[in-house]
Amino acid sequence: MTDSLNDTVTPGAATSAADTPDASPGESQAIENRTVPALPQAAIIGDSPADIWGMSSVERLRRQLVRAGVTAVRSWSEAPDPGTAPQILLRADFVFDEVLVRDLVRAPGTLLLDPASGEAVAAHVDADNAPAVALVLLSGQALPDGQFPALRTVRPGELSSDYNNALRKKEPPFLLRLTPGTVPAIERRTFDGSYKGVTDLVTKYVWPRPAQAATKWCALNAVTPNQVTTASAALVVLAFISFWMGWFVIGLLFAWGMTFLDTVDGKLARVTLTSSKWGNVFDHGIDLVHPPFWWWAWVVGLGAAGMPLGNEALVLAIVVGGYVAQRLQEGLFLALFKIEIHIWRRFDSQFRLVTARRNPNLLLLTAFTLFGRPDLGMLAVTIWTAASFLVHTAQILQAFEAKRHGPVRSWLAP
Repeated sequence: MTDSLNDTVTPGAATSAADTPDASPGESQAIENRTVPALPQAAIIGDSPADIWGMSSVERLRRQLVRAGVTAVRSWSEAPDPGTAPQILLRADFVFDEVLVRDLVRAPGTLLLDPASGEAVAAHVDADNAPAVALVLLSGQALPDGQFPALRTVRPGELSSDYNNALRKKEPPFLLRLTPGTVPAIERRTFDGSYKGVTDLVTKYVWPRPAQAATKWCALNAVTPNQVTTASAALVVLAFISFWMGWFVIGLLFAWGMTFLDTVDGKLARVTLTSSKWGNVFDHGIDLVHPPFWWWAWVVGLGAAGMPLGNEALVLAIVVGGYVAQRLQEGLFLALFKIEIHIWRRFDSQFRLVTARRNPNLLLLTAFTLFGRPDLGMLAVTIWTAASFLVHTAQILQAFEAKRHGPVRSWLAP
């Protein structure tokens, strides 16, 4: 029996007719001349003068390349002979937006320029041109006119779109020169770049700066995103128990701590390029499941605190049922119109700031609890949940009408 591993075609190698016993003589000659295109390799040019988020620029580039599908990564100074494979060349004294690295990998025959200085900072070239292009990158000088006429020279905005669907925002891709003096600005830019553009008002306006400090501390102390998510899961349970017992102030402290860590874990994963499928499922699974349990515990806790609601069943039906219904509405909108409901029109993005999700509801509960009326806080959440459900219903109906006149597109899309 033939070992299946021995049947694997090596990239860049010719396939022999002997490997295909059923081939006709004519086919044999065609197979003899056939080659499988070599997978691109990558070489990092120069060195990193400073660390960002606890890692060198070289390590950051390596992680970006691996996430873009390029696993053969080396230093150009250690192995300047490119062999025969196409080459991805990147300078280590620049910090690249991840989307730039990803799109460069997909763009053979491309030379990326720094828009500020005109210097060549990265390229995707064939093996024959790699040494000459590498010398230009190493020189740190502006690209001479006409030196590489066969290559397409682009700036960041020409290589990559400024629309990020995953993060629901429109933002130009960044390309930043790395020096010890620029590290604070670069870390702020990369952190801001990891933020979703459409989210609730607490996440968008309150958490960014403290979350950046916490993210930096985690990165420097080798705390992983999944460890942060595990801590936030523990706070979910502590908040639930506190609400159930009627300890609303303590419970709110746990709950707000959880929402803060929920911001940190995702940002930590993005700035350190350590996100994973399991981490994404772990984080979003907790986010999706826990809110209705908190609202249920709050209603029970009102009875324990001597402030029972007279219509508990109705309140729970609206708050818990409304939460589930709104998440189903969001899924329905995505399935029908292929975009998220909160990024369709400018109004929809603005309404996401306050729609009846966890953080806006916690704001209502916190405000009323500080005035000694957690019962009125839950009634306010009930009313706002019903109102948000009606708004989402109107959005879906309006999208059906809009679809009659053309595709439903996000106002953020190019």
